[in-house]
Amino acid sequence: MLYVLALVAVVVGVDILFFRHQFWGRLIANVVIVLVFAAFYLRFLKRP
Repeated sequence: MLYVLALVAVVVGVDILFFRHQFWGRLIANVVIVLVFAAFYLRFLKRP
């Protein structure tokens, strides 16, 4: 649960700080952030 809250906080923070008025920039940044979080989860946090 904490991991999902961190993901949401990072996505919202990046949206507000860097891509407030850029739709495509926000979309691409959000997809990249989610992919990075998913890769980190699968690599380090997934239980065997």
